[in-house]
Amino acid sequence: MSTLTKILIVLLTLSSIFLCGIVVTYVANADNYRQLYDQQLQRTQLAQTRQRQAEDQLSQRKAEFEQVQDELNKQIRSLELQVAKLEDQVKLLTTEKTVLSQKLQDSESTIGVLTTTNAQLQTMLEQTSTELKAVKAENIDTSKRLDETSKELIDTRAVVERLSAEKRRLEEERAQLQTRLDRLLSKAGKQVAALQPVTEVPAVAKPTGAVGAVVEPIGLKGTLTAVDLQNAVAEVSIGSATGVKEGMRFFVTRGTQFVCELLIIHVEPDKAVGVLERIRPQLQPKAGDNVTTNL
Repeated sequence: MSTLTKILIVLLTLSSIFLCGIVVTYVANADNYRQLYDQQLQRTQLAQTRQRQAEDQLSQRKAEFEQVQDELNKQIRSLELQVAKLEDQVKLLTTEKTVLSQKLQDSESTIGVLTTTNAQLQTMLEQTSTELKAVKAENIDTSKRLDETSKELIDTRAVVERLSAEKRRLEEERAQLQTRLDRLLSKAGKQVAALQPVTEVPAVAKPTGAVGAVVEPIGLKGTLTAVDLQNAVAEVSIGSATGVKEGMRFFVTRGTQFVCELLIIHVEPDKAVGVLERIRPQLQPKAGDNVTTNL
């Protein structure tokens, strides 16, 4: 056998051995590749399933997001409307606050005026009390004046009867005058500007003791311009310019009917204020009634 043949046999043997090793290695690894393929296929299918599930979840979440977004948009529009309403309310409240602030300032000013008026009325009340005490000291003089007046008006029967009765009720009239003045001052304190005649009376409401000289034959005539029945006071249209004096007594009439009497307690140039007395329940005095010093 030649050397070449031997070499070829050796090479063939080595090649066969190598091929056998390769076949054995392939056969050994073939099952592993199949298993890896199956595993990879399962992973791929699982991944696709998860992908579909994820896509479904994404679609569902997207739908939920759009629904939530629509609801939020509705809420935003509703809140915008509420904000607009609140802005209108804020403007309205701002206006009301301005008005209330002005009212508060006016109230503070009114309170200041009322406080001052109250102090003045307190002073007037003290003065009136002092003057009432002085009236008691003048009773004797008043009685003398009543007697003189009775003699002067002896021909007038109605006036004589009134003067005689007045002697017996001087003390009662003083008590009534005190009560009426207190009520007048109280009324003035509550309504400073409501009734000008009433609020002005306490300032100088002081009978001078000439209660007896209640009628003078001077023929003064006028009309009632204001009447306060609650405090039994009234205002007449004539004053000191026509001869009216404090302590004068006027007769209030309506047509031919006697209504009541009016004792003057405060006089101004063009008007006077007095206390209503002997008021007839069935015929109350009112503005427009006539007043005169002589019946």
